[in-house]
Amino acid sequence: MSERVDTLILGAGAAGLFCGGRLAERGADVLVLDHARRPAEKVRISGGGRCNFTNIHTSPANFISANRHFAKSALARYGPWDFCDRVAQRGITWHEKTLGQLFCDQKSGAIIDMLVDELTAPGGRMRLETSIGEIAHRDGRFEVTTSNGLVSAANLVVATGGLSIPKMGASGLAYDIARQFGHDIIPTRPALVPFTFSGELKDAFSELSGVSCMVDAKAGGGPDFHEAMLFTHRGLSGPAMLQASTYWRESQPVEIDLAPGDPVLEDLRAARENQPRTSVSSWLGKRFPARLASYIASWPTMPANKQLAQLSKGEMDDIALTLKKWRVVPVGTEGWRTAEVTSGGIDTDGLSSQTMESRNQPGLYFIGECVDVTGWLGGYNFQWAWASADACAKAIA
Repeated sequence: MSERVDTLILGAGAAGLFCGGRLAERGADVLVLDHARRPAEKVRISGGGRCNFTNIHTSPANFISANRHFAKSALARYGPWDFCDRVAQRGITWHEKTLGQLFCDQKSGAIIDMLVDELTAPGGRMRLETSIGEIAHRDGRFEVTTSNGLVSAANLVVATGGLSIPKMGASGLAYDIARQFGHDIIPTRPALVPFTFSGELKDAFSELSGVSCMVDAKAGGGPDFHEAMLFTHRGLSGPAMLQASTYWRESQPVEIDLAPGDPVLEDLRAARENQPRTSVSSWLGKRFPARLASYIASWPTMPANKQLAQLSKGEMDDIALTLKKWRVVPVGTEGWRTAEVTSGGIDTDGLSSQTMESRNQPGLYFIGECVDVTGWLGGYNFQWAWASADACAKAIA
């Protein structure tokens, strides 16, 4: 079997379906292929099943890339409220959970149904459980061999995602196609992923598993993230750690402020004045969850058994510095298994920031996670999917 279409989209995830829908509503003959049994599985699991579909604070500053300017055009032309308008037209309601993160009031399946319906209602087609084989470009058209036959297309859009969460079918197909057409790949790394530790730190964090607290955290020269940190049996997780992981590199420390926004030294001086017989250990117990306070009190540099009145100025300075600039060095991360996104990807120097089209091969487009544009946690990566897909669709239609 062989067929001809105007545009063939590889990948029925957020970016692929959204691009297909925008093309279909403009009257294009579009076919979306995916090897999975169900579409948009990442959308399905997002936000604990409620789909954190965008962030109202989206700006280029919330993304990292070898070219920090690349995402500006697409994000400026298709913003969070553009997608919100489409969601509202569908009758889907939402709420802001925190830090500009918008979640569906309904289950994430409502977003998936919207994406699929917007593709198929105008006449676009989706074909699942279809594997991709050889790809060639002949006589001005792309010829893609699939498990259901040959598909010939004037335009080929690659939206197959990155390497994160392989149990859901993630693969390096997009990078293979990019290399085939002469594109470079910025080295890929798991991002938005928990940290792992070994030795004494692993043992200590395992004992603290389930404890969480608000912190400011940063790594690798990245910004401070004021969010929750969670101790796990393997190390450190929670939004603050996931955010920091995108900037972290092997052997680097993660710097953690355990008392964000608090003037620890001033508080300590006041406590010494008003409660001089209180021990350092008891003072810690009033500031942190019990297990965490006990762990901090066990640090060799912490004079836990001393009364506050007995502390020297140098000891007080050290306590404040220790709490405000706790540094730990992970041995690694949990890797692709739990990473929410892929950092790195197709080098944007080979793509048009206006259209997502390859500079090497006319008619070839790359959108979504496979491109070297990685957003922060909290709906930013979905907004990149919508914006890059919209830019691509407008260029093709």
